[in-house]
Amino acid sequence: MASLRFLTAGESHGKALSGVLEGLPANLALSSADIDAELKRRQSGFGRGGRMKIESDHAEILSGVRWGRTIGSPISLRIENRDHKNWAEGMSEDARFSGSIPPVTKPRPGHADLAGAIKYHQHDIRNILERSSARETAMRVALGAVAKRFLSELGIRVGSYVIQIGRVQSSKFKVQSSEEELLEILEKAETSPVRCPDADASGKMMSFIEGAMKEGNSVGGVFEVFVTGVPAGVGSHIQWDRKLDGRLAQALMSIQAIKAVEVGLGFEMSGRAGSEVMDEIFYEDSDKLKDEGSSSRDLLSKKGFYRKTNNAGGIEGGMSNGMPITVRAGMKPIPTLRRPLNSVDMVSKEPFEAAYERSDVCAVPAASVVGEAMTALVIADALIEKFGGDSMEEVLRNFTAYLEYVRNF
Repeated sequence: MASLRFLTAGESHGKALSGVLEGLPANLALSSADIDAELKRRQSGFGRGGRMKIESDHAEILSGVRWGRTIGSPISLRIENRDHKNWAEGMSEDARFSGSIPPVTKPRPGHADLAGAIKYHQHDIRNILERSSARETAMRVALGAVAKRFLSELGIRVGSYVIQIGRVQSSKFKVQSSEEELLEILEKAETSPVRCPDADASGKMMSFIEGAMKEGNSVGGVFEVFVTGVPAGVGSHIQWDRKLDGRLAQALMSIQAIKAVEVGLGFEMSGRAGSEVMDEIFYEDSDKLKDEGSSSRDLLSKKGFYRKTNNAGGIEGGMSNGMPITVRAGMKPIPTLRRPLNSVDMVSKEPFEAAYERSDVCAVPAASVVGEAMTALVIADALIEKFGGDSMEEVLRNFTAYLEYVRNF
């Protein structure tokens, strides 16, 4: 059973999104401001749709926090849907308002519409599309923000950046082996409208998105998420469902519109010789580092065993190996298009051209922030699983002792 577990609830135009996070230790400093900063990042990005002009997400902490610190009980959050006022009767729980808006019977290609209607025996697709909407990811980002706060207390950072939108790809940023380089890349990505740290590619990506807007089309892309500061030995090779890379892949694939995930070099590895992609192991005595004036955390977490390359993406045999963890996700183009696509009405069985509803043209930058949240939740779960502790003080004692053990192994 997972040590840290969460659930989300709510519909796109319902009253609110809600979420519950259970398993976080007591005494972690946490505020709504910590969460809202991540929600704002999710709502940014060139190519977003009209919904972002309506919503300005704020997370209300309903439980699990007292006087600015977690108390060990489940944390529950609420994000109001400001657009709900326009759907009060159409999305009401009250049977009196049944039929106040017409049913949706025309499934859109690329969405959950038809498969969901068949599965749940629904003749109004709105009962499917409201929950399958990517609006749900706002709560994932909120819960991921809490996980990030926990990880930051352990000196662990989670970040992301976009490396491809449509046919425009940046070749500057391959799998990195340096924590410092990754944090510098993140800093650059945060200033880009498309979250791409390559200024030249960033401009070309924006032009590509503008072209898609004019054509009534949409575009997808690829983003990379990284985690720095995770020591070797998190995760396990013992069973399939305990492997860290498997857990991360499942988490990222669960994000709406994500169709591919790879760790480290991923698919590129399959076309290379083994001698080109295996990360060779080296050792450096920590006493030498001490003489060079390295920080206490460097002494604890980085040496003696280390790698000069990171083709494995920081994970070997389902376990972290002490290098930065890097995972990459491919997002399909948004399936809601101004350019009509062919479909068939569920009731009449007559063909039609799918109607356009308010939508993004490109949501890859936002998806990268969602990817960070899901990654943070998985890493936090794996760390709590390994180090235990009902309070932050206990977790930190266990974690620090383990870092010392790794250094002296």
